[in-house]
Amino acid sequence: MTGAGIAGIGTDLLRVNRIERIYARHGERFVQRVLGADEQLVHARRTARDPRRGILYLATRFAAKEAFSKAIGLGIHMPMTWSRVQILNRRGGAPEVHLSGPLKDWYDARFGQAHVSMTDESDMVAAFVVIEGRPPAAASDAQPLSKH
Repeated sequence: MTGAGIAGIGTDLLRVNRIERIYARHGERFVQRVLGADEQLVHARRTARDPRRGILYLATRFAAKEAFSKAIGLGIHMPMTWSRVQILNRRGGAPEVHLSGPLKDWYDARFGQAHVSMTDESDMVAAFVVIEGRPPAAASDAQPLSKH
């Protein structure tokens, strides 16, 4: 961490069968509502290889977005929307948060780095998010006080 401290923590625990039921009822509409464009591509690839892997991917991302929304204190209220948060894996496999649109601007004005951890079992998934506070402005960035 950068020394700015922790600004928020969020966690979510989810039964996979909840996501299976929603997916069975709404299919791709649910995927498009919850996942961003890059996540949708990963979901499609995983589903094509093994439908169960697709469901687990959808469930872990759903849980991570819930945890993120709790950590920033908004819940699922504007500017927070499901598709403006993407949880994508770095080359080494570690997940990282990618924001877009008005949520990115809102977030960048308030917070520093976001850290996310996810895990899945056959029947449950969990996600944990830690949000860093904004780093203090460097002394050279400080504006002098105006004199009246």
